[in-house]
Amino acid sequence: MNAPAATPWMPELCRLPRLAAMCGLALLVVVVLALAPDGSRHWSMARLVSASGFALWLALAVSGALCVLRRVLSRLPPVAGSLAAIGLTAVIAVLGAGIIHALYAVLGDSFTRGIGFWRFTLGSAATTALISAVALRYFYVSDRWAAQVQAKARAEADALQARIRPHFLFNSMNLIASLVRRDPVVAERAVLDLSDLFRAALGAGDGDSTLQGECELAERYLSIETLRLGDRLQVRWQRPDDLPWQHPMPRLVLQPLVENAVLHGISRLPEGGTIELDIACAEGLLQILIRNPAPDPEAPSLALTQGAGHALHNIAHRLAWRFGAGARMTAGWSGGYYECRITIPVR
Repeated sequence: MNAPAATPWMPELCRLPRLAAMCGLALLVVVVLALAPDGSRHWSMARLVSASGFALWLALAVSGALCVLRRVLSRLPPVAGSLAAIGLTAVIAVLGAGIIHALYAVLGDSFTRGIGFWRFTLGSAATTALISAVALRYFYVSDRWAAQVQAKARAEADALQARIRPHFLFNSMNLIASLVRRDPVVAERAVLDLSDLFRAALGAGDGDSTLQGECELAERYLSIETLRLGDRLQVRWQRPDDLPWQHPMPRLVLQPLVENAVLHGISRLPEGGTIELDIACAEGLLQILIRNPAPDPEAPSLALTQGAGHALHNIAHRLAWRFGAGARMTAGWSGGYYECRITIPVR
């Protein structure tokens, strides 16, 4: 079986935003040259248009060549590949500038008048190589940063999945063991709920879950916890039928929050309480509210544990990575209740 091909380290320049950035840099160089104090008197509107066209043509030629040769250059070590890419841009600039200089010399245009052939071609090559090196470096760092953020989000999701296994599994198995002889029907239902829960949370395959899948996962968890806590745990859902049930969401968003509500709220109160889950969608925003009675988290003996704080930070980070700046998550305790609110954009 062949090993999977390594991801090219050379930045991808075939995407439209990257092409626009390269063209923007080329035009910026022309504008800077035109505004330079020692050369502004030589620039006319016709020359500015000609220089802009030449710069755009070079930018597109360089971007196209680096796009086509991306995988070839990525086979080299990063240093050697970067030098080869910059050398390639210089060669393209020399050839392009030579053609343009010869063409305008024949036509008698003022764009290259008074500029020697080698000064024009070598100056264009040096400028193109310098700007290309800066752009490639920026795109390379940007790609590495995006890959690191994605890897961190994936690692945090995997860590959260690993966290649910021993903690919840052991408690559930102890509960089922105590029900086997006393109430085998309820024990069987708990086994099925546990099986469905872990099949949904830790099943094969990567990718996002959905709003419906996250709600079903939370329901299965609460069903098992209800067997453990009895009447001390009450659940109240508010979810209209017209919700975007198939809207993609990161896996394990609701279940850890519901688990925190049970472990750090309901289970710490002798009288228990009700967990309220309100889901609404309006004006392109999906809002999820989880509210439960809880003791004061500032009390020394009842402070929010590190695990709960880690879960909140984990979920907020993954929501921000998945939905961008439009995703918001707030949580806090007030008046005997702990509230966690999630807002994400719905396209």
